[in-house]
Amino acid sequence: MPLDPGRPTKLLLLDSASLYFRAFYGVPDQRKSPDETPTNALRGFLDMIATLVTAHRPTHLVACWDDDWRPQWRVDLVPTYKTHRLTTGSATAEESPDDLTPQVPLIRDALAAVGIPRLGLAHHEADDVIGTLVVRHLGVMPVDVVTGDRDLLQLVDDAHGVRVLYTGKGGVRDPDIVTQAYLAEKYGVGSGEAYLEMSVLRGDTSDGLPGVKGIGDKTAAALIAQYGSIAGLRAAVDAGDPAIKGARRTNLEAAAAYLDVAPQVVRVVRDAGVPDVDLALPAEVADRLALDELAARHGLENPVARLLTALGLG
Repeated sequence: MPLDPGRPTKLLLLDSASLYFRAFYGVPDQRKSPDETPTNALRGFLDMIATLVTAHRPTHLVACWDDDWRPQWRVDLVPTYKTHRLTTGSATAEESPDDLTPQVPLIRDALAAVGIPRLGLAHHEADDVIGTLVVRHLGVMPVDVVTGDRDLLQLVDDAHGVRVLYTGKGGVRDPDIVTQAYLAEKYGVGSGEAYLEMSVLRGDTSDGLPGVKGIGDKTAAALIAQYGSIAGLRAAVDAGDPAIKGARRTNLEAAAAYLDVAPQVVRVVRDAGVPDVDLALPAEVADRLALDELAARHGLENPVARLLTALGLG
């Protein structure tokens, strides 16, 4: 799609795995035979991009990728990090449905054929790619992050036009538009940074982060509001603040080793060595022959047509 010089720029960052996992579980498997290659995640992912481009009209778009879904440097800091997602008997492989695994290379092929940039980085998760691209574009253009992962709410920044389109309940058709006002109303914190601090205290069982015993969302938010940060809270504990007593003091003291390292694990990297490539929407299909062959082989004519129409390439 040739960029209109009068059209406001906007960058749309896709947390790809979050979306294609959602597509896999949400889109029916239309195979007539179990011998056929499954395509429900692929079809759903392409439709999601078409829906997002149509609804939010970005001028720039990138599919952010987990080149390393569980970086060793995070595991070294918190050994339980994502442990429950490991394939049985493996120290590195992520558990994935058998019918999803063969679709991931097809998703990569489809993105390449259309001409949508896909960016990942060794030893980093897609979250780190997203964080880096957000910081790289601060003051350059507004950024919308599309994800079903609450970790990325830490990037919300009204002053720089950074929002999260959170797909947790409404999917890509009706995502929660997360701004600082949303964070204040939903979680009782006023900024992305405060959300990060609160989430460290609360923990996250889906990522294997234990948090501090006895501290949930509301208590964590109240403590961050009162003390400003985890560092401020810990300083108050060390100073014998009488407001922190009993089981709460005991639990915070017991969690000292966790609190030493967890903020580094939870904070997405903002300065990773992500390649600097052109993220503008494609002005033409990158490889029409490859795209047509992929569509014909897997019955993707309709989702491919919808995506190309959304991109202005149909």
